[in-house]
Amino acid sequence: MNKILVVATGNPGKLREMQAYLAHSGWELTLKPAELEIEETGETFAANACLKASQIAQATGQWAIADDSGLAVDALNGAPGVYSARYGNSDSDRIARLLRELGNTDNRQAQFVCAVAIARPDGTIALESEGLCRGEILHAPCGEGGFGYDPIFYVPEKQLTFAQMSRELKGSISHRGKALKALIPQLETLNI
Repeated sequence: MNKILVVATGNPGKLREMQAYLAHSGWELTLKPAELEIEETGETFAANACLKASQIAQATGQWAIADDSGLAVDALNGAPGVYSARYGNSDSDRIARLLRELGNTDNRQAQFVCAVAIARPDGTIALESEGLCRGEILHAPCGEGGFGYDPIFYVPEKQLTFAQMSRELKGSISHRGKALKALIPQLETLNI
């Protein structure tokens, strides 16, 4: 019998992505109820992931998993950080703002960060992990795939932006992939 993990998202794409990483873990993932909305008030990715997992677990009475992720740019003192999704009204707005704020600075170093938390049905946090992917910000978008900041996030070791990578390649090196992979061995230790 599979154990159920409620994913603190209304995004079916994120659910599929998480399920792919956890496919052989014995856990079945399901979307949170649409009416449950959690305000991200944490000051860190980890705080937001814990907040969402805890509140969804308490509201549903089931185990819950949540992530929070974003882009942290060195020359902008870690901005947009936890505000990555709220840095503009659309992906193109967010990219344009980031490129405008960076200007012609030589320091283009950045990292994608993803924090993941799993909460027990009573809302207490059982597991946490974090994944990072270092790269640099291009001066203009490149590539058609992905979403968000993917067209301007370049990974020098692969000589590609996230938007140019296959889904498999991106998943193997991405911040979310690393955070979820780190959870897999810990999932088996949970006393269900």
